Amino acid sequence: MARNPRRGREQPEERSDLVDRLVSINRVAKVVKGGRRFGFAALVVVGDQKGRVGYGVGKAREVPEAIRKGTEKAKRSIVRVPLREGRALHHDVQGRYGAGRVVLRTAPPGTGIIAGGPMRAVFESLGVQDVVAKSLGTQNPYNMVKATFQALTSMESPRNVAARRGRKVSEVWSQRDGGQAEG
Repeated sequence: MARNPRRGREQPEERSDLVDRLVSINRVAKVVKGGRRFGFAALVVVGDQKGRVGYGVGKAREVPEAIRKGTEKAKRSIVRVPLREGRALHHDVQGRYGAGRVVLRTAPPGTGIIAGGPMRAVFESLGVQDVVAKSLGTQNPYNMVKATFQALTSMESPRNVAARRGRKVSEVWSQRDGGQAEG
């Protein structure tokens, strides 16, 4: 019988520095012959406050078990987001998921996190300290978090843009600041 090489391998415990935030708990009911059977769904955001963040949804009959499952799924779905000076977004970006639309705007130092509940949890877990964000179209926390992640994963750093275009970072930055670069 062939062994899965990933299964027995221990993963290093570098994830111990992760911060988890509970965004929402939803009680759901299943109607059965004897009445209602209740379950819980938990939306959890996990991040290291240094540019890595993930989210997960856990479902179980008890709240603590749902939170634990959501945290495990969030740890498996962590993505890296490029940050400017480790505290702000590089550029303005929009995200969309279902009816949820979010607008994320970069902000000058000292602004703080100006964002609603689910988006605030994502930014605090990510480590962003200066951002202005607005949710449009929905107040559903699931869709807000998914739209925020869609926006964050579409964000690019000037270094990546320069490498893709075959230019220097200074040329990309000069175009961003309003100056004209050759080309």
